[in-house]
Amino acid sequence: MSKIISVHSFRGGTGKSNLTANLAATVARYGYRVGIVDTDIQSPGIHVLFGFDEDMMQRSLNDYLWGRCDIEDTAYDVSFVFKETAKKNSRIYLIPCALNVEEITRVLREGYDVGLLHDGFQELIDKLNLDYLFIDTHPGLNEETLLSITISDTLLIVLRPDHQDFQGTAVTVDVARQLEVPEMLMVVNKVLPDVDFNALRQQVEMTYDASVAGILPLSEEIVHLASGDIFCLRYLNHPFSQLVEAIAKQIIS
Repeated sequence: MSKIISVHSFRGGTGKSNLTANLAATVARYGYRVGIVDTDIQSPGIHVLFGFDEDMMQRSLNDYLWGRCDIEDTAYDVSFVFKETAKKNSRIYLIPCALNVEEITRVLREGYDVGLLHDGFQELIDKLNLDYLFIDTHPGLNEETLLSITISDTLLIVLRPDHQDFQGTAVTVDVARQLEVPEMLMVVNKVLPDVDFNALRQQVEMTYDASVAGILPLSEEIVHLASGDIFCLRYLNHPFSQLVEAIAKQIIS
């Protein structure tokens, strides 16, 4: 049975897209068929981690939303990123958003049929025979985000150890509970190495009454990579990669 995982943050800059790409790739490595949809239509970016640019995108999620193609036509098999590090039947598909300024402006001006997006998610699962579908959401709360949260089996909320993030995340947690999300997990990202991780975990779990799936340190190596690759595939034994793998195992279980 397929599982939908929405990765969300109340504000931008949490490392949400980077975590989504690394987490999805880690899950796929175990031999699963995984899809990633970039629904951050106003400011797309996850494609960069897979080495995509505008010239490589013949179709994007925008084309499906405007009725130009079926949604499976927007899916790119990016399993080449594994470089012999995954099981033979591992597959990962990326559904990117358009980088074209006109396409982004049209979304801002006209909006789009959110119900169509919902149908597209299920079509992707069926047509690509996916085990897991990861949705990289737009930060904050809007109609698309609420849809993603509603249909999710697991909602992964990413936040930084920052007062603004703490306050905004409380709103997201409250909305998710009202929408009765089956599973909600917290991930604290970009934590300075000298912080007491155990104390931070207790603080977050007490604040939101929710499980913390992982606390990820601010890594100098990730900063240097500058979204140029999937970190967890390039550095399999790095402590960050092992922490992401621990989160992946919680999702799979």
